[in-house]
Amino acid sequence: MNVNNNKFKPGLYCVATPIGNMGDISFRAIEILNHSDLILSEDTRVSKKILQKFDINKKLISNHKFNESKNLKHVLDLLKKEKIVSLLSDAGTPAISDPGRIIVKECIKNGIDIFPIPGASAVSTAVSISGFSDNFYFCGFLPEKQNQIKKLFENLKLLECSIVFFISPNKLVKRIDDVKEFFLNRDILICREITKYHEEYIRSSVKDLSNINFSRKGEITVVISEIKKNKLSFKELEESDKKKINKLIKKMSIKDIVRKVSQDREISKKLVYNYCLEIKNED
Repeated sequence: MNVNNNKFKPGLYCVATPIGNMGDISFRAIEILNHSDLILSEDTRVSKKILQKFDINKKLISNHKFNESKNLKHVLDLLKKEKIVSLLSDAGTPAISDPGRIIVKECIKNGIDIFPIPGASAVSTAVSISGFSDNFYFCGFLPEKQNQIKKLFENLKLLECSIVFFISPNKLVKRIDDVKEFFLNRDILICREITKYHEEYIRSSVKDLSNINFSRKGEITVVISEIKKNKLSFKELEESDKKKINKLIKKMSIKDIVRKVSQDREISKKLVYNYCLEIKNED
């Protein structure tokens, strides 16, 4: 299938690969890999499975955090000769908690074109099924040391958005108390082995996290919900709210008042509605 009728431009291509299910690779990803003069791979053993699956026979070299800097000169020389170089991580989008950022930065410095080939991402995939706010903060893999994690969580707890991070199952078990300490009144989604045969999605409140059982195998993406805002009860309506409703009742419908006031102050729609009815009845 010819997805792109135009010849691919020379430059660096950041190619997203499946995070589990091989069927999630895009047609464009396959096409650009077939047109590449060189493919940089986080782990050649992993990338070879993709290339063999789709009959792609191109030069492949390893590019991981220990040798990425050493590859720079060779890769930049090729790119300056207007060659096509593709960058792969083991799974998902390169340079997102994976190698690739060093080469991307050098390409920017040297005025070399960089093109994204979008595809699978554990981050957006997990957020999309969480039911939490799509305004989220992604903090990558959690630090190794507990004091570093506590410092990070201390800052994150102030954010009102959803929070996403990567962690191993064993480490998550060890850090449950830390998660509860800083995010007790939130909900949590634990995604294990996303899109793979043994994929698992566990939903819970953070306060009940200690009661959850999940496999210690595979990879985990965690999504913590935004801060829960408690709806004000009728008795907690401030005088300013009541005055506002009294003014609005003269020129707006109850339906419009309920929508406006509940949005402005996070007040329960039902309670605003009941207060409006009370005013109407007094008239």
